[in-house]
Amino acid sequence: MIPNSSRKRQRVPHHHASSTAAIIETFPDKTVSESSQKLRRTSSSSTISSASANTTIPNTIASSFNDPSTADVVLRLFVDHSPFHSAIPSDSAHQSDIRISLHSRVINRAKYFAALLSDRWQQQINTDTNSNNAAEDSRSNDNNNLVHLNLGVLDDPNSISVHLTVLQLLYTNDFAAVIDSASTALEILPVALELLFEDCVKSCVKYLEAVPWSGEEEKRVLRLIPFLREEESKELLARVSPGKDDSCEEMLHGLILAAIHNHPNMAFVKAFVAKLLREFSSRESSRMVLERAFQTSLKIVKESLEEYSSPDFRGDHNETEAIQRLNLHTAMTNGKHLLWLVERMIELRVADSAVNEWSEQAAFTADLQRAFRDDAWRNIVPGLPAVVLRCTCKLANAVAAGTTLAAKQVRMKIVKDWLPILIVCKDNVSPMLPSHKTLYLELEETFLRIISTLPMSDAQVLLQQCLSFSTRNVEDCPHLVTAFNTWFRRATQPPQLENLD
Repeated sequence: MIPNSSRKRQRVPHHHASSTAAIIETFPDKTVSESSQKLRRTSSSSTISSASANTTIPNTIASSFNDPSTADVVLRLFVDHSPFHSAIPSDSAHQSDIRISLHSRVINRAKYFAALLSDRWQQQINTDTNSNNAAEDSRSNDNNNLVHLNLGVLDDPNSISVHLTVLQLLYTNDFAAVIDSASTALEILPVALELLFEDCVKSCVKYLEAVPWSGEEEKRVLRLIPFLREEESKELLARVSPGKDDSCEEMLHGLILAAIHNHPNMAFVKAFVAKLLREFSSRESSRMVLERAFQTSLKIVKESLEEYSSPDFRGDHNETEAIQRLNLHTAMTNGKHLLWLVERMIELRVADSAVNEWSEQAAFTADLQRAFRDDAWRNIVPGLPAVVLRCTCKLANAVAAGTTLAAKQVRMKIVKDWLPILIVCKDNVSPMLPSHKTLYLELEETFLRIISTLPMSDAQVLLQQCLSFSTRNVEDCPHLVTAFNTWFRRATQPPQLENLD
């Protein structure tokens, strides 16, 4: 039960009006309702003595919960039926009004009861009662000087039983025996907050900090956090609230780096991270982290190939050779990372920047041509040309298929700069494996499709560079035949501007 306005903690918004305020029997409601407005759950410097919250339970009383022979307080617990509440009886209807015998020395642990039983409170009640001509005192001889309190609870399932549990906890310091699950802590905590039972609040919060929550339990925790002090809610909030706005991007970027660099089971981890990227709610965040990783990997590949293509021969020959091998291995490793990133970007349809970047690599493609014309790489990284061409093929296919829309200049440059790499690989990579032949053919067809989207003058220049696509048997290169036929058909058509007139 969440505390009402008369007993809520400081900084807590008002949720509902309720008659759950405990009142001393035989006195008018007005007496307690006015005075109870002064009750608040404050810091440790509360006007209510902090010693009350740390009361040592005498051995003679510790096991005397609901013992009428030693009690000096009788508490009536009853279900407060709101006129707006459903008429359907709750699960606790069978015990909707009960009386419990309590001990003032024990229940003073709860600051709410300590306030009700304090001399200041009694003086206020006596003053208000005299002004209303009340004839009796709550400590009448007829009741053996017992103090009679009423406490109404909301008509919710288990409301009475949870209040009874918290009242029993006033009689023990062994909270761990009762608070043994997150659901139990979440049932007890609102009542402990209501009664300002600090020790119980701390135990519930400490337990919730240490254990996992289900999805529903997390929602309940979030609903209770506003009723906790800042120092109490700090750890709970830290679990569910990001420390900074870009935490999702940082997390995704870290996962990508772990998948492509650090994890031994790389294939499985890459598949898992790819699934997370696909299912992440913000495509813009996925775009940002993929572009960031793409730029990093591309930079490493370019720098490695640049150093390989322009080596420093001033050192020892063996040392230079070792550095060259390292450069090639670095380019190969990061080239594979680059290919995986390109595939993810195309899959999520966020490859625009990658395509633009790939079309601006004149210096990189020049280094690649020099490297592939050399024989040194063959025995070190024989798969490097295929990795580079697969990246090119993936990006070019995205452009040709229209999944990534590229400007005319970008389309032209991606063919102009990367077509020479395809030609060098076909001429210098041997033996040509079946997988390589399939890759070359796919990239040829893709380049020709992109060329068909360019102005006639640009297409004319690029098509002339595609003659190496031809084969011994003309019938084996229908994609090249179709491309030239298309160009000549367009070239022989009457000028369309004249027809517009």
